[in-house]
Amino acid sequence: MKRKGFATQQKKQVDLGSGSRPDAQSDAQLDSQTAVEDKPLSKEQEVAVTILLTGGQQYSVAITPEDSLLQDLYQTMLAEPSTVQKLFQISLNQGQSMLAFHSSQLVGVITEPPLLIEQNGNGQNDKGQNGNGSTGNGQAHSPTNLPHVTGTLVSEYWQLDNFLSQEEHQDLLDYVKQNEAEFVPTTTFTGVENYRESVVLYSFPEYMQLMSQRIQAILPDLFRKFAMPPFVVSQIEAQLTAHNDGQFYKVHNDNGSQDTATRELTYVYYFYQDPKPFTGGELVIYDSKVQNNYYVQADSYKMVEPRNNSIVFFLSRYMHEVLPIRCPSQEFVNSRFTINGWIRR
Repeated sequence: MKRKGFATQQKKQVDLGSGSRPDAQSDAQLDSQTAVEDKPLSKEQEVAVTILLTGGQQYSVAITPEDSLLQDLYQTMLAEPSTVQKLFQISLNQGQSMLAFHSSQLVGVITEPPLLIEQNGNGQNDKGQNGNGSTGNGQAHSPTNLPHVTGTLVSEYWQLDNFLSQEEHQDLLDYVKQNEAEFVPTTTFTGVENYRESVVLYSFPEYMQLMSQRIQAILPDLFRKFAMPPFVVSQIEAQLTAHNDGQFYKVHNDNGSQDTATRELTYVYYFYQDPKPFTGGELVIYDSKVQNNYYVQADSYKMVEPRNNSIVFFLSRYMHEVLPIRCPSQEFVNSRFTINGWIRR
């Protein structure tokens, strides 16, 4: 599906980087990699790299996109395990400690800003050998450059029905009726006018705890659904939002600022009166593409129906919007209510 954006498209910077990599050594030989100093870098230069190892261990280091360490980590993940025998040695804590691990222990890499690996082509490496140079159905990547992204990156979402019991759902409706006076107008980080119109309740402890518990219980399923390496959740945020007649939220993402950079997954739980007292309010999740080293929204998109007592999950980096609501009565109790929030790493 293709659709013209409801607002001027937003951009999220991502430096794909490039650079050379030392020639690979013999497959059977351990390669002692040069230690990498995690000295301070400018915000424009640095990439925060979290290395995920077997056993649930993870370590972080700040380096430049051109650093050979980043390229070697990617090449190790792209290669068949049996063909790589490498010893990584990485300086941590400004040289106060050293992380050493074998290539077979590498599970995944998280980068901020995101660096993407193209995964389409014929499944051969640069030597024409099947399976050693690429993953999926993509062209193999030269070991002298970081892989680049082409085409559209398809956005995925997961919607679960009957997320709460009928009793919990009704209790929530009663709760918002009783606390209407506590809702305040929403704002955005940029402070742009006519960009977001709704009202929000920031504190509702009992239901915040309920949502957190339910989401924690399905975290393993979420990681599998979105093919994400498991991570330690530092916080599950929540706010209670009401959209009424004419209200909306234009195109945005949820982790495009320094304060929100650790948001990995966004969720939206829908609840409202039955029969449905409004129309509109669909969630539009746009596919992505990389343009001039930026994430930008593609023309294609997914339209998510705000089904009563359902919850939707998607990656926080996705561009998305809430279409305008039409609520003839304009009564608060007939709003499109959500508990929406973010899962932070």
